[in-house]
Amino acid sequence: MSRSFSPAAERNQRPIFDAIDSLLPPQARVIEIGAGTGQHAEGFTRRRSDLHWLATDRPDRIQELEAVAASTGSPPRFGVARLAIGQDPWPDESFDIVYTANTLHIMPWPCSAQLIAGAAEALSNKGLLICYGPFKEGDRHNADSNRSFDESLRRRDPAMGLRDLIELRALGQAASLPVVGEIDLPANNRLIIFKKS
Repeated sequence: MSRSFSPAAERNQRPIFDAIDSLLPPQARVIEIGAGTGQHAEGFTRRRSDLHWLATDRPDRIQELEAVAASTGSPPRFGVARLAIGQDPWPDESFDIVYTANTLHIMPWPCSAQLIAGAAEALSNKGLLICYGPFKEGDRHNADSNRSFDESLRRRDPAMGLRDLIELRALGQAASLPVVGEIDLPANNRLIIFKKS
């Protein structure tokens, strides 16, 4: 099987890891939503061999993710599980970290809300939901490139589009998962950090 490769995931992997490394406790139990090509799961667990990482995605992505996991050594550095937000139940265990990168603007808005609600249930006390990607705030974009990207997504599918930080913060607050940090990263992207209260 030929492996998919995301240039964006390759570029953003190091800045994201550098930003969140100190947030990941020793032996952290991490579930990644929308693991895609598995590049973040592979790269982060190479840098932190103590992480217990579970990479999840839709059913059509699982076979490739399992192949990537198997190629990282024996035992694999990370596990793989099916999890399509809004369709599948979350694993029946608790996690220190729920991590997702470049997914909220792809999934329909109701699924974004379900992701936050699901994270609130899956996280252990004081656990973190960490979301990476481009966002807008109060319908304002932080760069022309993000505005253009948002418009292109909505032309492709009206259910997609950059999510508004004001709405995301409100969802987190309602789920007892308030935003406790926001970190600007290269290419007009941002990390949004929610913490279970």
